[in-house]
Amino acid sequence: MEDLSLHILDIVENSVAAQASRIEIRISEDKKKDLLSVEVIDNGIGMDEETQKRALDPFFTTKKVRRFGLGLSLLSESAKAANGRLSMNSKKGKGTRIKAVFQYSHIDRRPLGNISQTILTLVIGNPAIDFFYVHKKDGLRYVFDTRKIRSQLKDIPINSLDGMRIIKEELRGDPK
Repeated sequence: MEDLSLHILDIVENSVAAQASRIEIRISEDKKKDLLSVEVIDNGIGMDEETQKRALDPFFTTKKVRRFGLGLSLLSESAKAANGRLSMNSKKGKGTRIKAVFQYSHIDRRPLGNISQTILTLVIGNPAIDFFYVHKKDGLRYVFDTRKIRSQLKDIPINSLDGMRIIKEELRGDPK
């Protein structure tokens, strides 16, 4: 994948498939510590120990549509290529936490990409899910919460034109 926002999109789609009703996306850019971290946390069905052990295998998937599951293995390889690592914590019935850490200045670190477009795509495509997105960069902290937007919209669907307009306005504050 050409950028990290596409990795995030793929991992969040796994969370959606795992029946998550709340998904957190956390990005932290710390140039002083030379670290970039990307975390996806969900309250989906989680994975048992056997599934977790196999999750990084590109030839393992729980999906019936295809016979390979490249998402986590590609993210893990991207992290390793940038002197980083991927960690995973999951409990059956409790949810999953995926965290990828990268050396910020590493020449092989993928760019973050268009995270605002990724968030917009995820919210519009999954209007019933609560998305919580936090981006920390250079001492700034940006927070995006679909519950806040839903309260502004009242009875108007979040994936309506008005909803998309508000989401785009909110995402303009992201310190990309």
